[in-house]
Amino acid sequence: MNISQWIERHADFAPDQVALHFEGQSLTYAALAEAIDATAQALKGVLGIGRGDRVALISTNRPEYVIVLFACARLGAMLVPLNWRLAIPELLYILKHAGVKALLCESDFHDLARVTLDTLPQCQLVGIDFAPKGGLEWEALIQAATGDNDDEQIALDTPLLIVYTSGTTGYPKGAVLTQNALQWNAMQSIHLHDMTSRDHILTPLPMFHVGGLNNQTTPALYCGATVTLLRRFYPSETLQAIAGERPRPTLTCLVPATMQACIESPLWAETDFSDLRIVLTGSTAVPPALVDAFHQRGTCVLEMYGATETAPIAIYQRPDSDFSKRGSAGLAGLHCQVRVVDAVGNDLPAGEAGEILLQGPNIMTGYWGDEAATAAALKDGWYYSGDMGYRDAHGYYYITDRKKNMIISGGENVYPAEVERILYGHPGVQDVAVVGMADEQWGEIPVAVVIAKADVTLTGEDLDAFVAGQLARFKRPRQYRFVDELPRNAMGKIQHFKVRALCGSPEGP
Repeated sequence: MNISQWIERHADFAPDQVALHFEGQSLTYAALAEAIDATAQALKGVLGIGRGDRVALISTNRPEYVIVLFACARLGAMLVPLNWRLAIPELLYILKHAGVKALLCESDFHDLARVTLDTLPQCQLVGIDFAPKGGLEWEALIQAATGDNDDEQIALDTPLLIVYTSGTTGYPKGAVLTQNALQWNAMQSIHLHDMTSRDHILTPLPMFHVGGLNNQTTPALYCGATVTLLRRFYPSETLQAIAGERPRPTLTCLVPATMQACIESPLWAETDFSDLRIVLTGSTAVPPALVDAFHQRGTCVLEMYGATETAPIAIYQRPDSDFSKRGSAGLAGLHCQVRVVDAVGNDLPAGEAGEILLQGPNIMTGYWGDEAATAAALKDGWYYSGDMGYRDAHGYYYITDRKKNMIISGGENVYPAEVERILYGHPGVQDVAVVGMADEQWGEIPVAVVIAKADVTLTGEDLDAFVAGQLARFKRPRQYRFVDELPRNAMGKIQHFKVRALCGSPEGP
């Protein structure tokens, strides 16, 4: 069995059910199954793609993304989704490191196709919506297929995705996820959302990231639901889709930055949220004010925790979770085990913070071509996340920060995410990052780098008075610095090591 059979089975059970909706056009499960079959034939017969070969794809969200994923699953090949926010040298590194046999490219990114042809002449080029010089156009590729696609028996433990982590320093690492990982991840997502074939999923986040691809999109196709794809996230288009698509979306996934953008949109107040059951969020600390804003519109906000390496769903809330536990990422997933350990691997009791370890069938098999990084991340069947957190007496997990971001001030551990969460509660704070700076007396001191909301005047004294009753003295920032912008990586996460550099600290990440 391979996961392309999800689509085949739904085409048998409900051939006329809409699988994908995109820019006014619909693709039923029957039509999607046919498109996957034709694409698998073309990849195999024209490009020579087979078991173990790597196919890279750079594109905004569109049906071909889904079609190529399942065609690769049919062939036992691996899809390498490329982050189009990266610079061309970064993308070329990934293409070389993964050893891709073919690159499928949307016209928006034709510069990469041109450079790839010059740099990697052995890599075959396909233009999804254009005819690249020295390559094939998508329709020509499909038409050139032989029509003969004798399926190999592809097992679920066959690798399917190599997703390169954006990282904060150094070279990206390619997390290898099997078809089995996507299937178990889909089952956890269905449990998380109470998702059924009657749901309508809106996908505005990029599918080059496991959040956009696997939080809701592939799980929806596993259970026979409908997915509407937006090319890119724009707050106005997302809000228009929430209110204007028919049927209206019931589920969507947004990161905190995109939630904030929606709230600030002129369309926010007039958007009808009555059919939107759930917004799933995560990836970084979620300010309570964002959750409250959606709750006030009648939409439940669920938080989850995971990583590229976990496909990504590992810890999550459900619609019936205890929402009095603010700031919690939820409970261990239905098919995931979680431990919290100290620096030498001993399990810690409830309430004590340590490193989060994860185990389950959704975990990566390793990093592509990087044995050392794999050995560091996977030990005795557990994935060492590098994230710090704790479990309360009721089994709810709280993620405090990245292990490498922890500040040690006067022998006390300070987790920037905890301090940031408090500062986000100030009505004048738009964005904030807390980092450690070297200090002769304390070793390190917390420093808050703040973006104030438009037309708001803030001082360090204002913020220090605000946090004084909410944080222990050693956790309170000793300095406040105000900036217009914070450095973020391609996933929108704040790069704390760059914030430290802005503050003049010599520390690495």
